[in-house]
Amino acid sequence: MNKTRAQFTSRFGFLMAELTLGRYAQSGVIQAMSRLGGAGTAGRLGAAIGGLAILTACLGQAFYAIVTGWLIGDTLIPMLELLGLNNWARRLDEAGFWKDWGLASLAMLVTVGVVVAGVNQGIERWSKRLMPLLIVLMLALILVFMTLPGATTGLAAYLVPDVSRLSAQLVVDAMGQAFFSLSIGVGAMVIYGSYLSRQANLPRVGAQVMFIDMGVAFIAGLLIVPSMFVADGLGVDIFNASGQLQSSSTLLFDVMPAMFAQLGRLGAGLEVAFFALLAIAALTSMFPVLEVPVATVVETGRISRRWASLLMGAVIFAISTLILVYFDPLFGWAISVTITYNMPLIGALVCLYVGWLLSRDAKLRELRRGSPDMEKTLFWRWWPWYIRFVCPILPLVVLFNGLTD
Repeated sequence: MNKTRAQFTSRFGFLMAELTLGRYAQSGVIQAMSRLGGAGTAGRLGAAIGGLAILTACLGQAFYAIVTGWLIGDTLIPMLELLGLNNWARRLDEAGFWKDWGLASLAMLVTVGVVVAGVNQGIERWSKRLMPLLIVLMLALILVFMTLPGATTGLAAYLVPDVSRLSAQLVVDAMGQAFFSLSIGVGAMVIYGSYLSRQANLPRVGAQVMFIDMGVAFIAGLLIVPSMFVADGLGVDIFNASGQLQSSSTLLFDVMPAMFAQLGRLGAGLEVAFFALLAIAALTSMFPVLEVPVATVVETGRISRRWASLLMGAVIFAISTLILVYFDPLFGWAISVTITYNMPLIGALVCLYVGWLLSRDAKLRELRRGSPDMEKTLFWRWWPWYIRFVCPILPLVVLFNGLTD
């Protein structure tokens, strides 16, 4: 319970720092950080930090487009087999550069198409359509998996805490995952903070985002963990020689399809639904990340949203192509630079800027726009000092852990 509370507090602190910065500055992360720093060195450093956030968003989007393409492919292959188009399924299943390139391009085209339409008519509209579908698919798959042997053992393993497995390393790893799941450290929450109404209650909005993120993650765990035990019961290798869980990539793209193959025709249908669910989740994560560089380019006033979306989509896909050409050295490097190094570093620096350069009165004034009695709330009693002294330290712990791992 204490670990969960600490996780919520730390993630909420980071999220609120970015949302408050965005609404205060009414701009993207480069201009926002520059404005906080002022006309001197701090302002130029702030702009550089914002620029690093944009580059990190582009690099993260580039490797994630490849992963999303894989998920789309793993959705289409069993679907084609169910339709009797085995030759097409075999061709799509053949590993190779052009298959990965084509699927990644499809993921980017969908993302660009949504972002071109804007925040309200594009990202928000499609997120509202896809997220309920995501939840329904997860719940339906959970109900089916609960009827299979081994699922209840997995459910118990998921819901009953094992304190013997708790460690400092586990907490650090969870903090690192928090940055990725909420897109903290790439400027996404700064952009969305700038889009919020002046009358919006920022702590309430932040809490809603947090609870939705944690709720979806909890439901996903109800699906993934029991399915692993179902696979283990069917004779599929889940653990490696040392008794540890297989790597996430091996688990997702090798173990899960092997499990579905053991379930016959039911497995084929479940495989389509399972990977469709993951593809939808991946696509909805790509929309806000692409918005970060697009909004930054649009802010210059020199290019329309349509052309900014096409331009940044093309730049990011060029990076994806480069990663695919030099896959072995670049794919893992892109993930490490984005998630392990840059996102924690940028998250710490944003908290430092908001905590120390945005005055206490300015923070209170911004928060009181949606909550006139803000200074009387519990949130106001802890958050200002928390983002000054605690928030900058936590991501640096994650960064140090990554550097020494």
